[in-house]
Amino acid sequence: MQSYDSGAAPLGDSIQKTLTDLEVTIEANRCLNCYDAPCMRACPTHIDVASFIGKIATGNLKGSARVIMDANPMGASCARVCPTEELCEGACVYKKDDSPIRIGDLQRYSIDWLMRNDDVKLFEPGTSTGKRVAIVGGGPAGLSAARDLRRFGHAVTIFDARDELNGLNTFGIVPFRLSLDVARWEAREVLKLGVDVRAGVRVGVDVAMDALVAEFDAVVIACGMGGVPKLGIPGEDLPGVWDALDFIERAKLGREVGDLGDRVVVIGAGNTAVDALTCAKRLGAERVTMFYRRGEEQMTAYEFEYEFAKQEGIEFRFYCAPLRVLGSTHVTGVEFVRTTIPPDSIKPAPVHVPGSEFLEPATAVISAIGQSRLTQTFDALGIAMDDGVVRVNDELQTSRPGVFAAGDCIFEKGMREAMVVEAAEQGKTAASSVDAYLRSGAHV
Repeated sequence: MQSYDSGAAPLGDSIQKTLTDLEVTIEANRCLNCYDAPCMRACPTHIDVASFIGKIATGNLKGSARVIMDANPMGASCARVCPTEELCEGACVYKKDDSPIRIGDLQRYSIDWLMRNDDVKLFEPGTSTGKRVAIVGGGPAGLSAARDLRRFGHAVTIFDARDELNGLNTFGIVPFRLSLDVARWEAREVLKLGVDVRAGVRVGVDVAMDALVAEFDAVVIACGMGGVPKLGIPGEDLPGVWDALDFIERAKLGREVGDLGDRVVVIGAGNTAVDALTCAKRLGAERVTMFYRRGEEQMTAYEFEYEFAKQEGIEFRFYCAPLRVLGSTHVTGVEFVRTTIPPDSIKPAPVHVPGSEFLEPATAVISAIGQSRLTQTFDALGIAMDDGVVRVNDELQTSRPGVFAAGDCIFEKGMREAMVVEAAEQGKTAASSVDAYLRSGAHV
């Protein structure tokens, strides 16, 4: 497994503003410590916001960081990528005056202090129970589950197909939003509790699920989803056509992406699409345009992501669907057709407008139309699915006894994109369910 050293692509500095100590003091002292804590209720991991802000106000940064990380093992990344204006800050009582407390910035202030003081230890593994748990996938959900399972006293082994942990936090979010340092630090904090890692191992391929069930007392499936699915149009295999996740990963890790040219087309309208758009712009493309087959109101990207992309000079074209990629030895353009959504449609779906085809010149095309489901992997694991989504009960237990699931693999289709903070909460829930399962003796 790779070491957790600093690394970054030449894509510019972080977009987050660092608060001065004076700004932090002023902001922290604005908190009213509301008795019903709407900010806490709005957070999927239920961080005690008033408590961590109060500790900042009194200079107790270790205590503040502990409150955050106790509730959310992904507290560092969430302080950077969470849509706080929709969650905690959106619920703040000051929101009605359009001046919510800057909870995300304060959270980042506390965790940045913790990252600078790497010798500070917040948590210890629990007394050993003698039980062993396998976690398939070392992304945010898997790491969160691993952290809490170690605190419960269970031995934990993470199996991950990649050579580094923290999933999309490491590989799929552009560095000016979430740096490699932060993603790697979060993983290292979990490993400090004595979590074993088997990197480069694909469960269902390199090791059978039956072997895991036989070797471990419980298993947590947290392997997320796969790459961007095919567009299903002629020409998409031409050089110059990118999978958005591959493109972002290469750019983030400082690997060669080649000359994008001056006209980049991105197809899709989620957070990954916005990351691809802004990444291409920062890599020097003169004109970067997003095309989406639905309207602006149907975008799955967070509002603050969309606003940031507009500030970066990105162009947006709605109600346009790709028909074919043009070119012979390299992409030269894309043929689109305009779309519309019938007003009387029971399940609104865009339809092509006859005769509205048009050509868009392009020197590179990036497909960001979502992620494929790992149906073959889930079949190999012997767990039931509903249209590619792993089926779980309220305790996140799958159809296979002793096997639980969390993260993107259980996120329902047709919804907005999953959030890191939701994956963290699901990892915690899975860990609690596994702990109850193991202590009940049901696995014997």
